[in-house]
Order: sequence, then structure tokens, then C-alpha cells
Amino acid sequence: MSTLRAVPEPEPAVAPIAVRAAAPAAPPVPTAGGLSWRAWARDDVPALAALMRTVDEADGRSWFMSPEEVAELLDAPHGDPATDTLVGLDADGALVAHASVERSSTDGVDTLRAELGGGVHPGRRGEGIGTELLAWAVGRARQVLAASGTDDRLAALPGRIALHLEDSDPAERVDLARAAGFTPIRFYANLVRDLAEPVPAIGVEPPLRIVPWSDALEDATRLARNDAFRDHWGSQPRTPEAWRAYRSMFAPQWSFVVVDDSVDHPGSATEHPGDESVPPGTPYVVGLHRAERYEHDWETQGYTAGYTGLLGVRRAYRGRRVAAALLTHAMRAFAADGMQKAELDVDTANPTGATGLYARLGYTKNDGSTLYTIEL
Repeated sequence: MSTLRAVPEPEPAVAPIAVRAAAPAAPPVPTAGGLSWRAWARDDVPALAALMRTVDEADGRSWFMSPEEVAELLDAPHGDPATDTLVGLDADGALVAHASVERSSTDGVDTLRAELGGGVHPGRRGEGIGTELLAWAVGRARQVLAASGTDDRLAALPGRIALHLEDSDPAERVDLARAAGFTPIRFYANLVRDLAEPVPAIGVEPPLRIVPWSDALEDATRLARNDAFRDHWGSQPRTPEAWRAYRSMFAPQWSFVVVDDSVDHPGSATEHPGDESVPPGTPYVVGLHRAERYEHDWETQGYTAGYTGLLGVRRAYRGRRVAAALLTHAMRAFAADGMQKAELDVDTANPTGATGLYARLGYTKNDGSTLYTIEL
């Protein structure tokens, strides 16, 4: 006796990102406030940094973008300042509002992304400038994501427009984001550790070895980072170009890697087909600690600090105290240079148990941030 079985309906095809992005023909340039608008110029960097600081101070922050970091936005590896930035000037030519759309690499990604930044001088708030400026940034981000769909490999990928808001930001900024269609999706904590307290001595066992960060190991370290963060939410692989970007605050004297002396690197063309940046026989990097030095923030923060920008361990080497060894090694380096605190940020839902590690090592929450997104 035969049994009739229901045949499941095929899942509907995903519309290409060029359709889902619903990009405008042109992003709407703000009209509020009677400002004139243009793209960022290299000569704007000092004034942009000053404007960003004024905005952030008004929003209750104690850390700020340095001129060097602002300049890096103009040199972003995948962007075009002529189309991805906007600045508003008053009748006297002073900069009073800014916005930018930061594109991410599309190499090897599973999500197409664009991240927004912007702000309005506190003396010009309440005129509708911020609402229109965010609308411009979202429109430009939609254009960027839609353009990715010209590559057939990317057309079916999800898209994400992202905006970070600090816990200290005023409620009006959150309301503005929500009104534009953004919803909170991820939460991050800024953690601080007092270096006056003893730092435990945690090492690695041979054949593992901690060595200083070096140019010769840059790409081997990049591949270790890509493997370490492959199971982290929102993380995408770093290309050589993206890996070397945004280094103005990099502190090589506080940065270290762990190598496995029993393994010669197979060569990146083998580990990651198509990537030939690492030749066979290179020391095999299995963990990394990349530090940053934000000296321009120390006065307003009220303490000196070494900042851990990246801490990662290859997935096959987890459970061998590599992260703890790297972090405590770096903490001792911070302290030896007279730093009062060690500082880092962490995804509160980190899948590796990092939040527990940081708590055991004496880190406590200082403040935090939320990632708001429009998912496409």
C-alpha cells in the first residue's frame, strides 16, 4: 500500500541585494539649517577632528577621534571620500555637521556591510539637520550595498547597515536611529583593569612560544586572526589591505603573537586558497594580541592605559591558555611602561568564553555600546 507524502514547497528565491537594498537614485542631501554641503577634503581633517570632539563631549564621552584617525577614514581601503562622506558648513564656512559611510571588503564575506558615522554640532541641534543627515547616510549605504549585487557571487548575500551608539549617548540619538529604522542587535562592554593590582604569571608550554609582533609575521598573524574570529558574530575575513589599515594608534611594543614551533606554515595558498601572502615554512602563528595607544584620551579619561584592540586564538588551540598568556604578557608590558590601566572592548555574547577570562583576570565594566542595524 503506497503512502502519499507531502512534498515541501521550495523556499522562495532570495531577491538580489540590488533589489533588497532599495537604493535611491541619489541620497537626499540635507536642506535643514541652511547649510552648504560637500564631500570631505584632506584639508578638513583638523576641523573635522575638532567638530567630532565637540559633538562627543556634548554627548558625554571621554574619548575622542584624533586627527590621525580622522585622516584614516579618508584613506579607507574600500571607500571613496568623494561619494561616501558629507560635511555641512555654515554661512561663515565653519564645519557644523558631518557624516560618512564606511564600506567593508566583499572578499570571502557572508554579509555585505556598510557602517555609518556622523554628528551635528550641539549649537545647531533641534533644526532637523541630524534627521536629514542620517537619511543621506542610509541612502548612500543602500547605494553601496546595491552596487555589490553587480557581482553574481554576492547578489544573494544578506546586507547590513550598521550604526554604533555609546551607552553615554543622549536619548535623542537613540530615538533618531530608531525612527530611521535601526534596531539594536548586539551589545558590547568596555572593560578596564587596574594594573596596580598584581598580574598573574601565565605562560605557554613548548612548542608554543610568545614572540614580539613583527613585519615578517604580519600576514601569518592576519590568517590566525581570520581563523580565530570565524565563529564570531559579524566578523568577516580581513584582506591584506584591510588588515594594514587603521594603524595610526597601533602600539607594536605592546603587541605579541604565539607561534607553534612544531608546525611550519603550509602557505596561505593552501590554508586559504587564492591567498598567496604567506610562503610555506613561515612560523605558524596560533594566537595574537594587537595593542593600541590612545594617549590623546588619557587626560579626559583620568588615567593612562594600554588598549587591547585584538586578542584571538586559532580555534584548534583554544583551551591551552594562549589567550590568558598573551593578555597577561601584554598587561605586564603596559605596566612596565607606566600605564595605570589595561583596557579592551568585548562582545557580551562572545562565543569563546572571553568575558569569563577577563573577569578572572580582574577586568570590570567601565561603559558600553550597542550596535544598531538595518538588516536587508
